[in-house]
Amino acid sequence: METDSTATSAPSPTTTASASAEPKLPVCILVLGMAGSGKTTFLQRINAHLHSEKTPPYVVNLDPAVHELPYPCNVDIRDTVNYKQVMKQYSLGPNGAIVTSLNLFSTTFDQLLSILDKNQSKYRYFLFDTPGQIEVFTWSASGTIITEALGATYPTVIVYIMDTPRSANPITFMSNMLYAVSILYKYRLPFIVVLNKTDIIHHRFALEWMKDFELFQSAIEQEHSYSTDLCRSLSLVLDEFYANLRCVGFSSMTGDGCKEFFEAVDDACHEYEHVYKVEYNKWQEKRSKREHDKREKDLKRLKNDLNTEPSLIGEKRIRYDDNESDDDDDDEDDEDRTNNDDDYEEEEESFKRYLAKSVKNPTTTNDNMDM
Repeated sequence: METDSTATSAPSPTTTASASAEPKLPVCILVLGMAGSGKTTFLQRINAHLHSEKTPPYVVNLDPAVHELPYPCNVDIRDTVNYKQVMKQYSLGPNGAIVTSLNLFSTTFDQLLSILDKNQSKYRYFLFDTPGQIEVFTWSASGTIITEALGATYPTVIVYIMDTPRSANPITFMSNMLYAVSILYKYRLPFIVVLNKTDIIHHRFALEWMKDFELFQSAIEQEHSYSTDLCRSLSLVLDEFYANLRCVGFSSMTGDGCKEFFEAVDDACHEYEHVYKVEYNKWQEKRSKREHDKREKDLKRLKNDLNTEPSLIGEKRIRYDDNESDDDDDDEDDEDRTNNDDDYEEEEESFKRYLAKSVKNPTTTNDNMDM
């Protein structure tokens, strides 16, 4: 009995060896959220929590317009791009300067990836703080480049921060959910919604609205605006989205919810390995196959062109030779015409000489005629 139980519970040597042979890559946590939702304080709290767990993270700041950071930062975009100089040099406003700074930084993002590769054995988490204006990152080319580069290299999780007190309004709550849906379907990466500031108001109401459609309907009926009908319809559409959504309550002030958050991160990493990575590998195979087929097609077209080129050159040469022969015939005709003209002139001269002789000796001619 005991031997059977130990045999079933103990892992096989091959399984242990294979698990130890596969190094675990660090997890990239990309933090997004509306302005004022508490992204920076959220990063400060989870950074302090990881330091207390003796697993300090590698922190990257992608906000070029922030004045001060309340946490230590390993890589700072402000060391590469000067936000105020960009605004002055290109005559841009605040948002335009942030977009341009991110675009300039994304041109050197391969250098950041090489730095992350060197430090991947030292850290378990890579934390990325983004600009306060969420649309500057989510809908810009630089945001797409950064996110896709991270998602193709490391397990990447998108964390969307929501302001819980403001989301107590059902219309504001629906606006946040729509933005979360748009980000999820844009990046197609594991997604976590963090209901921040639960020390002010508990996030229980948001969870109930996601699970029970009628509770949200009763809450929205208390609002009197033209957008209530739209929100009522959207709540039905987002029902499937709510069912598969990871949602965690969090307090950046007290630290409540840190454990639940990292449990959600582990679950998201599992999804990345079994869903996103598989789909990404399929997409890479299809892309490489398309490129291979295109190269083969171009090579075949080139070979066909090389095979038909000599005949084309020969045809051109024949046409050129024909033109040369035609030119030679024209020259011969000109020479014959010149010779004929010379002969005609000579005959005319001889006839004139004959007439002249006849005029000088008319009697001789008459005598001959009488005879």
